[in-house]
Amino acid sequence: MGPIGWQELLILAVIGILIFGKRLPEVGRSVGKSIVEFKKGLAGIDEEVEAAVSEKSKQVEPDTVHTTEVETPATAGGAA
Repeated sequence: MGPIGWQELLILAVIGILIFGKRLPEVGRSVGKSIVEFKKGLAGIDEEVEAAVSEKSKQVEPDTVHTTEVETPATAGGAA
């Protein structure tokens, strides 16, 4: 199966018109509203994530650096 061409889209459009008929503008409007609500929801999630990240960065002091010493075979047991 390859990409959908203009002929397939035309056939799908004709089938859509036959199935939905006069309700097609209604269906398009409701799909459009659904897309807008979905985008608003995504924007709300983005804002919550950004707020959480900024709050977390305010809680951690930027001067404090946490390091962990790792013991390697060369430094283990005082071997030089």
